[in-house]
Amino acid sequence: MTDHSEVDTVTGKSTTGHEWDGIKELNTPLPRWWVMTFYLTILWSIGYWIVYPAWPLISGYTSGVLGYSTRASLAVELANLEKIRGEKMAMLAAAPLADIEKDPALLALARAKGRTVFGDNCAPCHGSGASGSKGFPNLNDDDWLWGGTLDQIMQTIQYGVRSGHSKTHEGQMLAFGKDGVLKADEIVTVANYVRSLAGLPTRQGYDAAKGTKIFADNCVSCHSEDGKGNPEMGAPNLTDKIWLYGSDEAALIETISNGRSGVMPAWEGRLDPATIKAMAVYVHSLGGGK
Repeated sequence: MTDHSEVDTVTGKSTTGHEWDGIKELNTPLPRWWVMTFYLTILWSIGYWIVYPAWPLISGYTSGVLGYSTRASLAVELANLEKIRGEKMAMLAAAPLADIEKDPALLALARAKGRTVFGDNCAPCHGSGASGSKGFPNLNDDDWLWGGTLDQIMQTIQYGVRSGHSKTHEGQMLAFGKDGVLKADEIVTVANYVRSLAGLPTRQGYDAAKGTKIFADNCVSCHSEDGKGNPEMGAPNLTDKIWLYGSDEAALIETISNGRSGVMPAWEGRLDPATIKAMAVYVHSLGGGK
């Protein structure tokens, strides 16, 4: 085999004999310490596979020589924490809901517990600060679809909204367009009427009288004649400029045409009663509870 290596005139180092577009590769091997370190990491990984859980199997995974599991370790830590909290949580569970906020110690415990549970279970929808987003209510304001008293908040947390639970909140915005109840021009008209209820500008040429009649014929049974809604049905107040899905004309047309049927899960059965009670107190104390 012919050796095409040569000494580079600039660096004084020999080349490998490889050349691309006039660029010659210098023969500069990696430092021995680096190579040895690389081999040691390979050996370390093999040892890690043996000692710790690593390889997936058909119905499980290799447990490793040590049998260590972060999940099992966490379960032990949580169990120890519950033992420490046990007496106080029992007091929280036994206390009437209305009395918790009157007891500084129980209130502090409920808020601390509720905040942690809220972050783990509710923040993905309502946000870490409970300020909500499109389609997910802001829990800091004083606008509640199903009522904002302590008892009402707890009921919503327990049974959810359209969750399938036998005691869940039921109520649904009808799809007036998709179901053929209203025509396209009627939907545009009533959408502008709804905007006018909140003091928002309407499109030029909007027929207020027609909008009033369409609203009266189709919407007052849920939203009431003055448009201020009905918490018993989950019908929002249309006059307060707080909008779950947006207040622009296009968003309202979408809502009226296709309806809305958001779901909140029921937490009864997923969380213990004391934890649900703590979360209700925490949400109520955010500032928007009634």
